[in-house]
Amino acid sequence: MGETWIVPDWQAPASVGAAVSTRLGPGVSVAPYDRLNLGLRSGDDVAAVVANREALSLALHLPERPLWLRQVHGTDVADASAAFADEPVADAAVARGPGKALAILTADCLPVLFATDDGGTIGAAHAGWRGLAGGVLEHTVARMEADPSTLHAWLGPAIGGPSYEVGEEVRAAFVSGDAEAAGAFTPTRPGHWLCDLYVLARRRLAAVGVGQVSGGGFDTFRDGRLYSYRRDGAASGRFASVIWTR
Repeated sequence: MGETWIVPDWQAPASVGAAVSTRLGPGVSVAPYDRLNLGLRSGDDVAAVVANREALSLALHLPERPLWLRQVHGTDVADASAAFADEPVADAAVARGPGKALAILTADCLPVLFATDDGGTIGAAHAGWRGLAGGVLEHTVARMEADPSTLHAWLGPAIGGPSYEVGEEVRAAFVSGDAEAAGAFTPTRPGHWLCDLYVLARRRLAAVGVGQVSGGGFDTFRDGRLYSYRRDGAASGRFASVIWTR
């Protein structure tokens, strides 16, 4: 898929598809959001974002429109089998059976995709530091109702450790409950650290027994194909990490 899409490098079953959009995809948003901005609440023209979402579904040959979430940096997990009048307020979702699609929007936060060994259940989570510390990954694993050792998890594009300086409140949120999480933080100036979300996510997934974790190694701040709130500020769009069952 070249520069237009990022395809996860994981061993999920063939019945599960997954891809991450880049701003180079088939969208209609104009500067500074150009071009495939998928965030309805990013300040972009709503009609353009709606058109972009349709273009994404067509380009990826999705079996249905993805379940889009109203993400709030929390830990709630939506079940795609429920009927929603609007985007559910949640930061993760699960779906069972064929013909389902989930999407997570990010622009520095960590998207994590999940699939069971048999491809019967998929999940997707938005893990900014607050959600990650609060347990959004653990909640997603629990809602998948599968043996964690049989799950595949893929860590998608997020801000990289060398680009992500945080304050004491972020470090304390992790280290207070897991002293060894200190290894994910590198001191910079007084009261500040570089934070590696990938290390923290892997620790969280290992603690609940997720057997197969891949991905990581991205840095949205330095990758011009991807939106980055820290780099671009309020004018940043959002890209999507999408997972579906064929």
